[in-house]
Amino acid sequence: MNQKVLARYAELVTYNPWRVIVFTVLFALVMGAGAQFITVTDDYRVMFGENNPQVADFDKLEQTFSSFSSVLIAAAPDDQQIFTSENLSAIEELTLAAWQLPYSNRVDSVTNYSYSEGIDDDLIVEPLVEDAVDFDEKELARVKEIALNEPEIVDRLISSDGSVAGIAITFTLPEVRDQAIIEITESLSEILDQARSDHPNIAFYKSGDIILNHTLSVATEDDFLVLAPFAFAVVVIASLLILRSILGTLAIIVIIFATSAATMGFAGWIRTVFDPLNSVVPIIVMAMSVAHSVHIVSTSLNNMRRELPKLEAIQTSLRNNCYPMSFTTITTVIGFLSLNASDSPPFHTLGNFAALGVIFGFIFATTLLPALLCVLPIRASKLRIKRGLTFDQIGAFIIAYRNRLALVIAPIIIVLMFGIPLNILSDAWAHFFDERYEFRRDTDFITQNLTGIDMLEITLDSGIENGVTEPEYLRNIESYAEWLRKQPEVEHVEVFSDIMKRLNKNLHGNDPGYYRIPEERDLASQYLLLYELSLPFGRDLNHRVDVAKASTRMTVIIGNPSSKVHRELADKAEDWASANIPNVDVTVSGITMIFAHLSKRNIESMLSGTIIAMAVISLLLIIVFKSIKFGLISLIPNFLPPAMAFGLWGHVSGVIGISSSVATIVAFGIIVDDTIHIISRYLRARQESKSPEESMQYVFSSVGKALFTTTVVLTLGFLVFVVSGYVGSWVLGLLIAFTLVFALIADFLLLPVLLLAIDRRK
Repeated sequence: MNQKVLARYAELVTYNPWRVIVFTVLFALVMGAGAQFITVTDDYRVMFGENNPQVADFDKLEQTFSSFSSVLIAAAPDDQQIFTSENLSAIEELTLAAWQLPYSNRVDSVTNYSYSEGIDDDLIVEPLVEDAVDFDEKELARVKEIALNEPEIVDRLISSDGSVAGIAITFTLPEVRDQAIIEITESLSEILDQARSDHPNIAFYKSGDIILNHTLSVATEDDFLVLAPFAFAVVVIASLLILRSILGTLAIIVIIFATSAATMGFAGWIRTVFDPLNSVVPIIVMAMSVAHSVHIVSTSLNNMRRELPKLEAIQTSLRNNCYPMSFTTITTVIGFLSLNASDSPPFHTLGNFAALGVIFGFIFATTLLPALLCVLPIRASKLRIKRGLTFDQIGAFIIAYRNRLALVIAPIIIVLMFGIPLNILSDAWAHFFDERYEFRRDTDFITQNLTGIDMLEITLDSGIENGVTEPEYLRNIESYAEWLRKQPEVEHVEVFSDIMKRLNKNLHGNDPGYYRIPEERDLASQYLLLYELSLPFGRDLNHRVDVAKASTRMTVIIGNPSSKVHRELADKAEDWASANIPNVDVTVSGITMIFAHLSKRNIESMLSGTIIAMAVISLLLIIVFKSIKFGLISLIPNFLPPAMAFGLWGHVSGVIGISSSVATIVAFGIIVDDTIHIISRYLRARQESKSPEESMQYVFSSVGKALFTTTVVLTLGFLVFVVSGYVGSWVLGLLIAFTLVFALIADFLLLPVLLLAIDRRK
């Protein structure tokens, strides 16, 4: 960039500071007014792209059968005995109340379970429990005996030891789901509060995708209201401690507010809807605006310490920083915009508004910030030359011992990178939140004491109308269910063939010897028709059998929360079905499968975006440095830090989810900034006929403190994510923080070795 143009621009900004301040502040205020229109969503479906095949399978499943939006309530009496008249009566009351919830279309519990038995030639179907308050010991023993031996409800609606009962509520939601979810959760809280008041000896827990949706909304609001102010305090305190200038920090605070207001205000003006995956946008914008500002303020203060007049010190800082800052802005924006390649739409919002925030941060840092520095009463006489260890000394030490330092850091890099293969892709939706949220605590209890909430929904299509009563079809799905029950991950299987076996037994005098598939299709069809006519209202089989009676739905509950296990089990189930029951068209789907593939699909979709972004950034670096050699060398300290961060994560945790899958590209766009500042300053010094060692010393003297400061501020800003109750946010924050720290180490210890090794010309 032409130095005369930069000088003219610096004069224009600093000679008319009040005009610049008034114009930029008014712009920020007008933009910021739109923030009132920002909304958050309750719908977990926003995480999935339109072309997601697992979502398409799940939508088809819901169209074939019925809605799968649900809540599972667990009731745990203090005496650990469900089969008492008082406790069964409480389950009855809650089951009845659940029917009154908005949008509910089905309620299943141990008390309203459609128990069937044959009396003479009649089939009697009635609720297992009615008016439990009047039950005597004999009736209680009978109910317990039946319930604990019914495969359809054991480990689903009643624990195998009879200590915990479940109430499953299914809802049909309208297209606009957010308001419906609010209505459901509010009404559910009311009936559970009443149940706790009426039955203080019973603890009630709730889980399911409706509760997940509500918790997503709560977590998003928490991140907006808690994390953003906390992050602001952290970055301000860090800036103050490092810059040692109250007025300089005050100027940065104004830039933070202006950048955040403009970015979030614009998001509001276009009616953006946020969710936990992108609720960290304000923190990222805040941290990035500080990164821009620190270079201007730090260099201005350093110039003033060197006894330059205040105006000249600010102008010099603007001239020296504007060029590298413009390119760091471009590379960072490219990094964030590459998130549009993600398969998950919330990351598009994250990338686009983070990129917009970086642009606004650059604009305000090169206009409003120098204008503020001009009008604020910063005086050189108030500044002191810092005694003790300086970046001049740090630079001299690194240059003198660069080879030894490289030998020390090399094995550390190798050890860390060995941890990369230890990472696995997993997104357990039940573990999206930490234990501060009731959803996580209740879900853990239900999983440990009643049933898992992760399940595969398998569609078993016979291919012909009324094919579900074909004996061959029934035997096929029976063998399939038996194979699944033998898998170590499976806790419970609910399959249509169990109903047909029970009906065959009932209509043969309840003889256990007839608990098998009917031998004739006509007989099976009669059993099914008789059973459906006997079912009470709301207890039909539409959730198990399609209208054409061509297919049935099998539900497989899994105990292991690992997405990797879910994917592997689904693959095994499809392979077994293809090999053993080829006449049945099997489709494995469900909410669990969508989340199981979420991180995997996101990494696959992000790979192309990452490659393109890195290629573009690499080309830009070659253009910026006007050298293929320096452009390629600059990539080494940029590629290594993300690899080191993921290697460390592999040693520490090893679980990579959807949020962490985008950490590389986000971090890459940021850490390139330091490399640009270092190499651009180095090449400038070389053009002034300084030796390689002198040029590197100049780098540490001129931008060493600024780079250290921005890294500290950005690292602390991203570490604030660990306060979030949403696991994806704090994992993303930790990975980016690790990457930033490793990037500073690579830039200070590795990059000097590389530059001095390749640049030996006089």
